[in-house]
Amino acid sequence: MIYKFKSKAGGDVIMLQPHGDQLLRLLGREPAAQGIIEPADLPAAIQALQEAAARAQAPQADDEGERGVGLRQRLWPMIELMKRAQAEREPIVWGV
Repeated sequence: MIYKFKSKAGGDVIMLQPHGDQLLRLLGREPAAQGIIEPADLPAAIQALQEAAARAQAPQADDEGERGVGLRQRLWPMIELMKRAQAEREPIVWGV
């Protein structure tokens, strides 16, 4: 499954299921194929993701010197979408 988080306030954020599930758990939600984050819930959601990103360690380089994509990089687009949605008082939805 692929998560496609949408809001009238900005572009879509697309995540593979494991990463979308992780994001929803960080928000205190059970992963679900459909959902909504209401504008009133966005300040707490933004704070939760910012705190998780701050706690996340940078990805480690492997033997070939390449770095993977870490939690901070995965959360950043969603945090930005949430900030825009909050400013415009728009919800964020997925699976609809």
